[in-house]
Amino acid sequence: MSAGHSSSGLSALLAIGAAFLWSTYFFFVLAMTPGTAPSALMAYPFLIGGGLYIAWAVWFGHGRLVLQLYREPAAWVRVGLIVLMQLSVLGATYTAGAVNTSLLSLLGDAAMTPLLAMIVLREGRHRARSPLFLGGLTTAASGAALTILAGGTVGPFHGWALVIAPFVPLAVGAFFVLSAREGQHRPTSALLGHSTFTGGLVCAVIAGLLPGGWSGLVLTSPHVILLMIGLGSTSFFVATVLYFAAIARSGIILPTLFQVLIPIFTLGLAALLLHQIPTPLGLLGIPIAVAGGVIAYRGALAPAPLPPSTALLDEGGALAPDRPLPAGDRPPPDVRTP
Repeated sequence: MSAGHSSSGLSALLAIGAAFLWSTYFFFVLAMTPGTAPSALMAYPFLIGGGLYIAWAVWFGHGRLVLQLYREPAAWVRVGLIVLMQLSVLGATYTAGAVNTSLLSLLGDAAMTPLLAMIVLREGRHRARSPLFLGGLTTAASGAALTILAGGTVGPFHGWALVIAPFVPLAVGAFFVLSAREGQHRPTSALLGHSTFTGGLVCAVIAGLLPGGWSGLVLTSPHVILLMIGLGSTSFFVATVLYFAAIARSGIILPTLFQVLIPIFTLGLAALLLHQIPTPLGLLGIPIAVAGGVIAYRGALAPAPLPPSTALLDEGGALAPDRPLPAGDRPPPDVRTP
């Protein structure tokens, strides 16, 4: 197996792991409700995940960079996006329902992120001309959407949902793409630690405007506290670590393909934990999504027609922590590859 395909295979495994951990989000939330205020669910996962990221950054000697980012306007743009992403998901859940919100998030992960990567990062533009890649991506997204739609609970958007809905895929795609672009030459631990932890602080400050208010931030149940730590550690830290490690090995396009697995994992966990058996239509969506993902994966491995140096992320090159730059040109890496 060539080194490129070996790197892509590892990237795929990392992205699949991230997709699984993100699929557990709703089950953590379900286990904490009723009784846990939405304001707490907004703030604490960010604070926990961001705190772990900052600890990681300090361990590798990037603590000063985290402080430096507070003086950079671009870093605050990423903070704004991560808060907008969470607020729009929360708002869409209340106005359009959880199922519609899942579809919007899927649109952001599997469609908006690759599109913005091609436009903003100039990465993977040759794939936009690949029938194999585009056909597989469309098939995979359709199969994943089918697993969500099969529940029969999707309704039309109306009222405030029409205003809020577009922000979900836009915020998801923009945050990951801008973070990947900045991660070309800066450690992802510092970048994501700053964005995530500061986003949590902002959510805590504005908690009075959210359901539950500031009083909802007071957690007294040890059971809820443990679940909140689990949610912040998995969906908001480990999953993101795996996702950006996948990007570091293959670029941003390939890992986005595997986000179509999130609703599939969700169906499986619902059957296992909640004994909710998927409908036959939902089960049909699983092989469709998997087959589409395999096709798109093969199309994504097609070589670029231009030299790698012409792409901002080197058409599947590494993020800054992995890139072998001359000594003194960068801080110590926090992600190492063989």
